[in-house]
Amino acid sequence: MAHVSGPRAARLTPRERWLRLVEDSEAPLEPRSRSEWANRLVNMTLAGIAIILVSPLMLLVAVCVKVTSRGPIFYSQTRIGLDRRWRRNTAPDQRRTQDLGGRVFTIFKFRTMCMNAEHLSGAVWAAKEDPRVTAVGGFLRQYRLDELPQLLNVLMGDMNIVGPRPERPSIFLQLRRDIPDYHLRQRAKPGITGLAQINQHYDLCLDDVRKKLHFDLEYLRRQSLGEDFQIMVKTVPVILFKRVVWEQL
Repeated sequence: MAHVSGPRAARLTPRERWLRLVEDSEAPLEPRSRSEWANRLVNMTLAGIAIILVSPLMLLVAVCVKVTSRGPIFYSQTRIGLDRRWRRNTAPDQRRTQDLGGRVFTIFKFRTMCMNAEHLSGAVWAAKEDPRVTAVGGFLRQYRLDELPQLLNVLMGDMNIVGPRPERPSIFLQLRRDIPDYHLRQRAKPGITGLAQINQHYDLCLDDVRKKLHFDLEYLRRQSLGEDFQIMVKTVPVILFKRVVWEQL
């Protein structure tokens, strides 16, 4: 790993120095080994406890969504999850006509947009001032309350609490073509929060995705239960105060 030194390094901010170290790393990506059994047990336990604790809040959110806009309370989308085949030496399943890059699953969220928001636009990134977002939906997104139903995805085994954010199949295929090594992030189970989420805000362009990819791949190199707990704790100021926490990495 190349290190930044000298007068130039002194002018870099802590976050810039950390990003430079990650970008200059020439080591091949090999996710840090961990006990899948222990990791699954911890995630299921934490998700179960969290659902019990936040159930009154989820009920309140559900009522607000229902009475302020027409449409269902929950919104589901197809996302790309963990790619288990990268460790295998066998040929890919011939029954698949297309390599989607990982296991397809359905993610659950509180609805934050008006009904049929993508009927004309298709699968696109949400803009900063997105007219499709409802008044309540904007508040839910600001504090990430729309993602609370994803605790169910954790219980179902599709996601972890910590990991790279799962992307939609059509957008994932585009990013895999446009960004080298983007598919490597699928070597970890996706999460509700993650190292990228506490260091970058929502994606608005390809450059944002490239920056997040560095954090996602670094997480794979560092993944552990201890790392996950640190990221969970650092998620709190990001949600409450909209502050990234790179100073503490």
